[in-house]
Amino acid sequence: THTKMATIPLGFNIDVPRWDQTTFLGRMKHFLNITDPRTVLVPEEELDRAKALVEGCRAGLVPPGSSQEQLLYAKKLYDSAFHPDSGEKMNLIGRMSFQVPGGMALTGCMLQFYRTVPAVVFWQWVNQSFNAIVNYTNRNAASPISLRQIGVAYVTATSTALATAVGLNLYTKRAPPLLARWVPFVAVAAANCVNIPMMRQQEIINGVTVTDGDNNELGQSRRAAVKGIAQVVVSRITMAAPGMLILPIIMERLEKFPFMQRIRVLHAPLQVLLCGGFLLFMVPAACALFPQRCSLALADLELELRDSIVAKHGDKVPYVYFNKGL
Repeated sequence: THTKMATIPLGFNIDVPRWDQTTFLGRMKHFLNITDPRTVLVPEEELDRAKALVEGCRAGLVPPGSSQEQLLYAKKLYDSAFHPDSGEKMNLIGRMSFQVPGGMALTGCMLQFYRTVPAVVFWQWVNQSFNAIVNYTNRNAASPISLRQIGVAYVTATSTALATAVGLNLYTKRAPPLLARWVPFVAVAAANCVNIPMMRQQEIINGVTVTDGDNNELGQSRRAAVKGIAQVVVSRITMAAPGMLILPIIMERLEKFPFMQRIRVLHAPLQVLLCGGFLLFMVPAACALFPQRCSLALADLELELRDSIVAKHGDKVPYVYFNKGL
């Protein structure tokens, strides 16, 4: 039997999100879709085809027989693998869809191997290297960053994480065992507060491009950059928090059971799997905390930018918009 393909409705715009981005639930559905870890397994050729289909659709050239479902799936692949500003394919490790497999392995190992200083140093270093790649990949691509700045950001963030982790590790030797298990989270949170602003320092120095509601460029704003980066720091810490704070309590209880003491070799894989469960939900939830298209009231902009917008547009632009990165 000939199955009739769904037709593309008139006025279909591939760039309009399927869910309302002004609500947390709408953003959550959007990020559940594009951070889907299964997209990591999609072959390069299929990603390239998805990009061609999305770009064709933007130009009004949809291949005959394309259904709306096919177009929406192509957009999902495009959003998961290509940068929203530059349209360039992102490296696999830096994609948000890799946060679940990558993050669960690293978090599980940090939570399991927290007792000795060499293990703490090694896993915090690996985690910060991973974070540096993610932060660089998901920056606002309109602000170029030099290799030297990337190096300084990486070294600073790694040093912060190591100093926090090793310092607290020594301090908690006499503390209750559970406190020692929470050290990796404090180190990760401290490093995020350094790593993200350092990796995206160009945005703070030169500002990010702000637009009006119709995407017309209005200028560069440093205050917008600071707001966007602050929101990303909060999101990243939130992403890690439940797994790194609740999981130690669960493991602390489980390890008291005789059967758990017999299967010590399985503790690390168990932590990794449990971390995956937390991250599967927390990656989209943390990304959804704030709108991707961030807004800033005209009154909160730098004086000179505010004056130039008012001079050109009068009171027609109450808010400016920009991509905050992820």
